[in-house]
Parts: sequence; C-alpha cells; structure tokens
Amino acid sequence: MLSESEAITKLIDFLDENFYEAVQRIYESKGRLIVTGIGKSAIIAQKMVATFNSTGTPSMFLHAAEAIHGDLGMIQKDDVIICISKSGNSPEIKVLVPLLKRFGNTLIAITGNITSFLAKGSDYILNTTVNTEACPINLAPTNSTTAQLVMGDALAVCLMEMRDFKPEDFAVYHPGGALGKKLLLRVKDMIEHSLKPAVTPETSIKKAIFEISEKRLGVTAVIEDNKIIGIITDGDIRRMLNDVDTIADLTARDIMSKNPKVVSSETMAVDALNILEDFSITQLIVADNGEYKGVLHLHDILKEGIV
Repeated sequence: MLSESEAITKLIDFLDENFYEAVQRIYESKGRLIVTGIGKSAIIAQKMVATFNSTGTPSMFLHAAEAIHGDLGMIQKDDVIICISKSGNSPEIKVLVPLLKRFGNTLIAITGNITSFLAKGSDYILNTTVNTEACPINLAPTNSTTAQLVMGDALAVCLMEMRDFKPEDFAVYHPGGALGKKLLLRVKDMIEHSLKPAVTPETSIKKAIFEISEKRLGVTAVIEDNKIIGIITDGDIRRMLNDVDTIADLTARDIMSKNPKVVSSETMAVDALNILEDFSITQLIVADNGEYKGVLHLHDILKEGIV
C-alpha cells in the first residue's frame, strides 16, 4: 500500500502543460471521449469511462485489440481519444496509434514511457511513470495501473469543476440504488399513497387514539380551520396516561404538541431524515402552503434503503 501511495504522490511532479491542455481539449470537444487500452490498462480504461460518463463527459470504451477488427467504426471526427499503456510499445498499440492518427482525432497518451511509440504519436502525454511495481517480482501491473487510475480521476475531477458539476447533475446520471435515492427521492414520493390521520382540537382522546391506531403511523395531526395547529403522538398518549386517572373529559387540544415539525412534499428525503435525527423524532407532518398532505414516518425512509 505504501508503495502504491508513493507512486501516486510522484505523479504530482509530472503534471505540466500537457495535462492542462488535454483537459481543455476534452472540455471544448463537441464529440465524445474514447478511452482505449490493452490488458490491465483496458480494465482501467473501462473504469475511467464509467467515471467520465457519470460526471458529465460522454465517453466510450474501445478495446485496443478489437479496434483493428472493426470497432474503429465507433470513432467520430470530433471525438477525443485517450490511449492507456504502461510501456506504450505493445504490438497492439503500435498497430492502433497510426490508425487513430489517420482519422485526425486528438490523441492523449497516458503512459509510463514518455519516449515510447505511443507517446511520440500522441498530441498530449500524461506521464504515469512508476519506478517499480508493488509486485514482489516487479512484473504484475500494480503501481502502474493505480497511477493510470488516479490520472483518469484527476481528469474527471478537473472536468467536473470546469463544468460546475453539481449534486443535482450527478443525480441525473445515478437514478438507481441507494445513491440515486439520496439524490432524487423526495418526501412526496414516499407519502403518495399513505394515510392522513387527522382530528380536530375538540376530538375526544378516545377518538384520537382510535385515529392513531387505525392509520398506523403512531401520530395524528390536529387540524382547525384547515390549518395544522398541533400533533398527537403515541408518546403524548403514554405521557397523558401516566398523568391522569380518567380521559373522559380530555380532548385533542389538551394533550397535543403545538408547532409540530413540518416539511413540504418537495423536501428531499435525505433532508427530512436529517430533521428527524436532529430532533430525535420519528414522524414529520407534510404540508404545502399550509395544506395538510400526510405524515412521513422514519420507517418510510428506512424502507427506501437510503440510510
């Protein structure tokens, strides 16, 4: 691990005008970013493509071996190409580079050999030289592939900053899974079919308890003149039973908690969760412009798997 981290640290010394101009060229391109490589470098290329695509840079993976058997057809005139190779002299790369240059596309080399065939045939060279591999026999790509990966991440992050890429942009490309839900899920998505427990201030405690039990949310809103004036929770009921001997004359107004926490239906689910955690509560009243929409329960969020 120390060997790989040291290799990464040394990359900083290799950052020069080539890196700046390569980023600028990708940013200004009207085409896509094609990333190619062979062997382990091809696997790194695939990861780069995934990162670029998810951060606003349309990209495609081109396997160097398959390129010369028809896949060159995916390259369009405005595309920028990144070719990854530690040695820059592998047979496949030597065949591929002249073909790529024939199309007139900008070619960016990510290589550990700045005097290689690939480097000499490229418009920009991103140096990922490593002194040795972490492998005990100095053969298996370890430090070198880590360096390639980090250089790709550096490109992606710079492009994100240039595009002022925001969390909401990220969400567009990550709609699925827990990450997508954190970035996209709103309160309205979780209460669309939920029940809306409600009582008036004059409702008897018995009926209020029945409303809470029937709607199974552990809470009911207290509504007066179409306005939410309070909330009664299971906890309020338990505390009341500890304090009184009879509930015959009590109404919802007598035990409700005033000024309940309210969120709009457009609130992000993750923000609603933060409110629940900050105030150590399990339910939130949902209202839009004072109109009661329902109750969001902590369990609703937990079921979505965003925690």
